[in-house]
Amino acid sequence: MKNQTKDSFNELERRRRQRERRRKQKKKQTFLNILYIIGKTLILASALTVLLIALSQIFQRNYVDLKSVTMPSWVEQDFITPNEYSRPQTEMKRVKEIVIHYVANPGTTAKQNMAYFDSLKDQKGIKKISASSHFIIGLDGEVLQGIPITEMAYATSKEKNPNTISIECCHPDETGKFSDDTYGSLVKFTAWLCENLGLTEKDVIRHYDATGKDCPRYFVAHEDEWKKFLQDVKEARKEFRQ
Repeated sequence: MKNQTKDSFNELERRRRQRERRRKQKKKQTFLNILYIIGKTLILASALTVLLIALSQIFQRNYVDLKSVTMPSWVEQDFITPNEYSRPQTEMKRVKEIVIHYVANPGTTAKQNMAYFDSLKDQKGIKKISASSHFIIGLDGEVLQGIPITEMAYATSKEKNPNTISIECCHPDETGKFSDDTYGSLVKFTAWLCENLGLTEKDVIRHYDATGKDCPRYFVAHEDEWKKFLQDVKEARKEFRQ
């Protein structure tokens, strides 16, 4: 009888210890699960923070206050008369890209091409043209502004016009190749715009890239020259920062 009592006591003690071990193991596992959840939450929070910072930088880069940007002294402002065909005065709140064009009218000057855009206000008849550009760079490298950067121009496409700035370039012949003066001003001015609008050379495109149009012709026909131009803009940006 005494042995049976002792055995029963030992069995009860063994079961108690097993329960205690299971309780501790469960408590330990719960603690580890909590640590895992906390660790995972911290990792996700860190990743979210990095993402938010990146998005914030992109947001800030693409939302420069255009009204605060003042053109440099070497840009001549000769604005087109407000009209529905070339200067509709549609507000542009941000700039996402800069689009490079050529005038496709060999030997003409910046003023002649800007005057053409201005003359569209006087169109009559059924078929009417809508066309314009924020800037035109002349054969001697002069930079002429026809539309404020706070307004949309009819230059590239319905999709691109609301958030892009366009630069037309004059050229001496049908090849569309720019003179050294025109090219030099284009590099300098494009770099200046990038620095003041929170953009980089990666945000500079050809009209061709947006619509497939043969514009600017020389840069479409010579991809290597286009890449060189973007590299030159990158280097010019460094000079502005210095």
